[in-house]
Amino acid sequence: MTLIVNVHEAKTQFSRLLEQAHAGQEIILAKAGKPYARLMPLAQPASRRQPGRLAGRIGDEFFEPLPDEELDAWER
Repeated sequence: MTLIVNVHEAKTQFSRLLEQAHAGQEIILAKAGKPYARLMPLAQPASRRQPGRLAGRIGDEFFEPLPDEELDAWER
């Protein structure tokens, strides 16, 4: 559910509203009762990168030299 808050109240309760937005609550800031801006959480990355998590998943053929015709195509 979206929460609608007037600007004056948002000024006095900003820290609380910020915590609510960080927790996933969408908050509409209203000026004179009309929607003016939206306070919502930033998209979080799905997961942190972890070096080496694909270890062992690349076959030895990956490290073999490319055929001459493919190398020539890259040099054009």
